[in-house]
Amino acid sequence: MRKILVTSALPYANGSIHLGHLVEYLQTDMWVRNQKMLGNECIYVCADDAHGTPIMLKARELNISPETLIKKSKSEHTNDFSDFHIEFDNYHTTHSEENRELSELIFKRLSEKDNIEKKSIEQFFDVEQEMFLPDRYLKGTCPKCKSENQYGDSCESCGATYLSTDLINPISVISDSKPIRKKSDHLFFKLGDYENFLKGWLDGNRVQKEIKNKMDEWLSDGLENWDISRDKPYFGFNIPNEKDKFFYVWLDAPVGYIASFKNFCERNSRDYKEFWDKDSETELYHFIGKDIAYFHVLFWPSMLEGANFRTPTAVFCHGFLTVDGEKMSKSRGTFFNARTYLNHLNPEYLRYYFASRLTHNIEDIDLSLDDFVARVNSDLIGKIINIGSRCARFINKDFDDFLSPKIKNQDLLDVILNSKEIIVQNYEERNFSKNIRIISSLADDINKYLDDEKPWVKIKDEVNREYVHQVCSDGMNMFRVLIGFLKPVTPKIAEKVENILDCEKINWKNIDNILISRKINKYEPIIGRIDKESVEAMKKEAKGNK
Repeated sequence: MRKILVTSALPYANGSIHLGHLVEYLQTDMWVRNQKMLGNECIYVCADDAHGTPIMLKARELNISPETLIKKSKSEHTNDFSDFHIEFDNYHTTHSEENRELSELIFKRLSEKDNIEKKSIEQFFDVEQEMFLPDRYLKGTCPKCKSENQYGDSCESCGATYLSTDLINPISVISDSKPIRKKSDHLFFKLGDYENFLKGWLDGNRVQKEIKNKMDEWLSDGLENWDISRDKPYFGFNIPNEKDKFFYVWLDAPVGYIASFKNFCERNSRDYKEFWDKDSETELYHFIGKDIAYFHVLFWPSMLEGANFRTPTAVFCHGFLTVDGEKMSKSRGTFFNARTYLNHLNPEYLRYYFASRLTHNIEDIDLSLDDFVARVNSDLIGKIINIGSRCARFINKDFDDFLSPKIKNQDLLDVILNSKEIIVQNYEERNFSKNIRIISSLADDINKYLDDEKPWVKIKDEVNREYVHQVCSDGMNMFRVLIGFLKPVTPKIAEKVENILDCEKINWKNIDNILISRKINKYEPIIGRIDKESVEAMKKEAKGNK
């Protein structure tokens, strides 16, 4: 049995979960469910990312405390995740005592290794707000291409990156005033000390090819020391023995992975060091978006190595979500919050559709709303679910709810069962779309078998009753296997089928079991088709959301 710890990136605590976020959490949840079906110990933890300037400013805008804001956000996030059937073993917050203790421990160990240095830097300071300005709270003219209205760290027009102090005609986004330059002492993590370590870590097949190529670029350019401190006012953890200095959110946010797991362990009488000690033989996987790879494949492994913790087994990156081929847009009504979707549509529709699009690659995936409706209705409902409904009807009505003592088409059942190994492998390798294609093709084979045998015609002749009984019992057994193959993707559909068949919970060890001479329950509708009116209503609500 493998021992595996899995995390997704921590959602920020000042906004709602939207469908772009869900690409990651649904992908991770499917991967974890497959591991659990194999019988592995696979623990999935996450947390709200609850620190930083945006949290502080948002709370100030709402006239509430940051603690009230992050508590409200955590409640909303956990409800959204739960309603999309995403099963965390623990969901915590970075604003926790576990995270404070661990962040201070890591900082202490890095300091003892002389990996922390202090130096004075010049930053922009908003006099009206009496605060230093993070890059994203500055706008001005790009120093490279001279495009106006660009952020303080990068230009969306030419793609250049630069120091905020190089920005031309800077303006504070917070107060609309012109900031002044001001010096402050900051603490830096000596990332350059870990260049050789990172090169060795990369050789362990830790990241996808595209990310490795990018890392090679970063390493060849030389690694800059990393500013890990922020000045007050700031919502976060005070740095020990430093006056009015706070840990930068990107230091304590990934430490939240360890903290959430430690919180899980404390509630389950376990030792978190079993998974986080330097020499741990367990596995650790991070699922993240490609936009935060820099933090997870440079800073994070180096911090862990320096602080004598274990490093990730692998970091899996994914692309962004587009809707109808374009970036999600509020004006077009295609920026969908998780709750907006749930107000109109079944979450299993989206789980299935995302699975049909997800691969192990980093390319963006598109939610084409027309294709979404067509694929769910024709493939999931019309092909797969239809097998169960058409066969169960005969078993319930004509055979007193009992399955036949014999299997008629063992050859076709064997073909389906022989697909198990590649299905499991595809889930392991995150090639979900391959599995959807395989399952859809197998459903075609089963439907052809039923169409060829025509039980709805043959049932009219008494002499064919046992023949029909076997054909429909075949169909129900094949249906069970297909639903088992889909269980990591559509867990609630699988649960309903298990109840109809009155069978044990399907896993990869028992999926080969054949159901014969046994009673099943009355068939209840499992999931209905998508109607376009619901999609239009969702778009209308999205367009009306501020």
